[in-house]
Parts: sequence; structure tokens; C-alpha cells
Amino acid sequence: METAIRAEGLHKRFKNHQALNGVDFAVKTGTVLGLLGPNGAGKTTAVRVLSTLLVPDGGHAEVAGFDVVRQPSEVRRRIGLAGQYAAVDGLLTGRENLTLIGVLLHLGRRDARRRAEQLLEQFELTGAADRPVRTYSGGMRRRLDLAACLVAAPAVLFLDEPSTGLDPVSRMSLWNAVRELVADGVTVLLTTQYLEEADFLADRIAVIDTGRVIAQGTPDELKRAVGPDRLEIRVMGQDAVTDAFVALSADAAEEPVLDRERGVISLRLGDGMGGIAAAATALEKAGVSVADFSVQRPTLDDAFAELTGQKAG
Repeated sequence: METAIRAEGLHKRFKNHQALNGVDFAVKTGTVLGLLGPNGAGKTTAVRVLSTLLVPDGGHAEVAGFDVVRQPSEVRRRIGLAGQYAAVDGLLTGRENLTLIGVLLHLGRRDARRRAEQLLEQFELTGAADRPVRTYSGGMRRRLDLAACLVAAPAVLFLDEPSTGLDPVSRMSLWNAVRELVADGVTVLLTTQYLEEADFLADRIAVIDTGRVIAQGTPDELKRAVGPDRLEIRVMGQDAVTDAFVALSADAAEEPVLDRERGVISLRLGDGMGGIAAAATALEKAGVSVADFSVQRPTLDDAFAELTGQKAG
């Protein structure tokens, strides 16, 4: 299948709150879609509908080629779901957790044990396999939770804010594990409040706000929509700032922005390296010495704030 997840006009209402108000997006097989939005925007509701935990009030959705309303059992056989908090049993060992899930999924005890061993090794948990999960660090619990979602080798994985509360090292370990899954052909729908997580993992991003998808594209496309890269130039000596500003303004398509207090001039970059070279040439001709050049690119945080009017988090 070329498309692993398809949502068309999804609606869901809870009493006086319209959680989903016509959500549309599609996820290609073997890719990651990052679903971003402010708190209460409808991200988790969308995941619950697509994973058959909620029935939509309207619209249509398919996961792995099956209708989430008419064929929920077929959908469930092909998906894994990791929520915001680890759902493993703290009293059992890591090995026991994974083996139990395999048995409940009718793999048979021998195959369940074999699958548990594979996943413990894949997620670097073999050394802690026989310790109670209550002794695991947060990062280890999250890796075990992700492994638990993969016991049945799902084609589609839903990750609802999977790295919440993790330290940077544990978060990077989790990200690398997700990348390896995608390289093996798993399709991932990721909701997250960490925009660097979406930037690192997602092939495409859908921004949802008040129950609607308000923007879609690759991370770079969303960043470019905010505005172009800017070149920041700090010159040597306060007396040279005016000369530098005049020199850079001469051929600029857009007037530079001058910050006299910092001694920095910000210039819109229209043609990448060519713009940097042109700025350097203009300053050299004007006899201005440069203390520092830096290129400032729009971030996903900038794009998120521009689209939703809010900061992520």
C-alpha cells in the first residue's frame, strides 16, 4: 500500500467541545507524520479515532487499508499504540512483560519468549531483562513500552507524546529506535510537544488547531513559509556600523535591520551563498571589518508560533 493512514473529514464532539472538526491528512507507508498542535487541539482524539479507541461522529478513516469503524478488529491486528505514559507492569520483569503480551496475542509460549528476546536485544534491555520494571529508569521504561507495542510486529505505530518526561539522552535513544523501525518499513504517526522531536523524526508534519488541520508539509517547507534565512553581521567598532548599513542597503532587495545596541545588521538572504558573498564584497569595498557572520534560519518553533499564535509546550 502506498498510503498507510488516511483521514478524511473526521469529526468528534464531546458535549460542548468540538474535538475534531473535519480533520484531513494521509501518511505514506514507511514514513513518519508528526501531528503538532496546542494543548486541546485534537491530536490525541485523532490518534484514538485512528486506533479504534473512539468512534468518530463523521468522516472516514482507514489504517493499513481497513476502515476504522467497519473493520476495527482488522485495524487492531496491524497497529501498535504507545501513549504518554509507559503501560508496562512494574512488578514484572522486562522479559516477563514482553512474554506475557506475546502469550495474550496468541503467539504461543515458545514464540512469545523468542519474540521477547529479539525485542530486548533490539532496545538494548537484555542486561536488565530479569529486573522488575519498577527499578528501570524513565528512558528504559519508555523503550520497554515501545518494545511492548511491537510484539505483534505492527505495520503502523501510533506514538502519543512518547518522550514526555525523558532526559535528553533517553530521548535521543528513543528517537534512534523509532528511526530504525521506520527504516524497516513501519509507518509512524507521532504526536509531540517537542518540536525538535518532530523536526528530527518526521518526514511530513500536520499542524492541527481547534480540531482542524491548518497546515501540512515537510519540516523545511513549514519553516520556509515563515520567512527566508537572514544573515546577521557584527562589525568591528561602533563607528563602522553606519558605513556597513549603507553598503549593505545599496543592492539589497529589502532594507537591512539595524540593531545599534548590539552592533548587528540583519539582512534577508534571497539566494543563499550568493547573498553571503555579495554582502562580504560590499563590506570589503566599504572598508568595513567584520567581527562575525551568522546565518539565522527560521525554526519549527517559529513556524508553529506563526500558524497557531502560540508557543509549543
